[in-house]
Amino acid sequence: MLATVLLLALPFCVAESASSYAGSTVADSYPPPGATNTVVDAYFPDESQVGYAGPTPTGAEPAAIVTAVPFSKVENIFPLSRPNSADGADSTFNVTRHWGNLSPMYSVESFGLPDASPIIPEGCGLNAVHLLMRHGARYPTSDGGISHFAADIHAAAVKEGFNATGDLKFLATWTYKLGAEILTPFGRESLFSNGVAFRYRYGQLLNGFTDLPVFRTTSEDRMVDSALNFAAGFFDVRTYETDYHQEIIIEENNFNNTLAPYDVCPNANSEDIGYFGGTQASKWADIYLEDAQTRLQPMLQGFNLTISRLVYMQQLCAYETVALGYSKFCDLFTEKEWEGFEYYNDLDFWYSCGPGNPTSAAQGLGYVQELVSRLTHTPINVWNSSTNSTLDSSNITFPLNQPIYVDASHDVVISNIVTALNFTSLAATGPLPTDHIPPHRSYVSSQIAPFASQLVAQVISCPASEEPTHIRFLLNDGVVPLTGIHGCTEDSNGLCALASFISGMHERIGQINYAHDCFANYTMPNPDNIIDGRYPS
Repeated sequence: MLATVLLLALPFCVAESASSYAGSTVADSYPPPGATNTVVDAYFPDESQVGYAGPTPTGAEPAAIVTAVPFSKVENIFPLSRPNSADGADSTFNVTRHWGNLSPMYSVESFGLPDASPIIPEGCGLNAVHLLMRHGARYPTSDGGISHFAADIHAAAVKEGFNATGDLKFLATWTYKLGAEILTPFGRESLFSNGVAFRYRYGQLLNGFTDLPVFRTTSEDRMVDSALNFAAGFFDVRTYETDYHQEIIIEENNFNNTLAPYDVCPNANSEDIGYFGGTQASKWADIYLEDAQTRLQPMLQGFNLTISRLVYMQQLCAYETVALGYSKFCDLFTEKEWEGFEYYNDLDFWYSCGPGNPTSAAQGLGYVQELVSRLTHTPINVWNSSTNSTLDSSNITFPLNQPIYVDASHDVVISNIVTALNFTSLAATGPLPTDHIPPHRSYVSSQIAPFASQLVAQVISCPASEEPTHIRFLLNDGVVPLTGIHGCTEDSNGLCALASFISGMHERIGQINYAHDCFANYTMPNPDNIIDGRYPS
């Protein structure tokens, strides 16, 4: 205990001696090896065996999206600790909203319709809802840059000359505690909570079912886990497995899947086309992290803090927070540097899977075709995209008469789909420059595809209107203008007559050249002035 007290009393500027385990990977496993239920199951009967449940009458289904005023927003990240920036311990600045696609989902105030509310407009009723959601918060992808950063720290720490001081002193004993790919506890909780919220908002639509709903996801572990947690929240943790059908579509190379279209779009996986956003983002990183490099490098001897390593440290702030609840990497960077990191992610998304990439609309095409099929109750009969003809030809695996549709996908796919839908308001201030952050930019990745992102299409009946049926879209609770779709006019509530929307989607589908944009041999335009996700004609 005395040694600990003396260590804490050391002056701030004194170097922390690096331990031999600094940067090493730490992993835990639960349940404990050898633990089993088989011997003791008889001692813990389930509720059906115990009985005595008491009265169990049900009530009416909620419809808060029609009746609730004011609208209940997503505004906090409980139970995670809210991180601070290096210069704002008591600031209102919210670091978590500047992590791009690594941000936890929050309710967006507006996408250009400040008077619009997610609540169904007065005098209108709700017919159906289509939800496309992203999986919850996860560990980093396998073999990513931040695991290499940890390995590099470990390699340096076991050598002579590695010293960490000041704000970086913690690196002398820091270990890498992150897994890969799968959901974190916060990620599971977010999807469960989203399921509960969706039941409150749209539960009344369950009264329109004559058979069990079919919800879809992909085969990746975090995708299945997200879908099941959502379903447990939406239905009931004890009954959800029998309350609906969970369709799991294979996510693998050369398998058609509109929720993972990059597996059948070769150009989306090429370094010079599909990952062009990384190239553009790196140009900006060299600018916005220059001061951080100058400030932090003197605190670390025996390890070169390159710009890419500083990006990894910012990513570690996000990943450790959603996995462990807190990260010491967060308060290493100023508010300006967190704004720079947000824009770094915006550039990556814009040029890799958003309006600035020539494969984006093609990748989102299949889902748009499925949406039109569902809206018109008409089977798909042209197979020229990532649609799966086996699954989508069946009214069992692809029903067309549901009042609620729920699909789970990835961040890049949501970005592809909003591009294919031609939500031009998101691209209004593009193309994005790589040397500065433009004021009032319309494309912000944390608002489009954060963890647990939700794109909702509401099909609405307004009897007093000239057009009785309308559609509108909410992206993370923000109403999206549909004026980029031919036939959809300006509307303060974001409404478009359903017939006009369907006609505009048929036109948009006809514009997208999937075969060319995904398979043709071409190079990125220079400069890249694409703003609609298609290769220039």
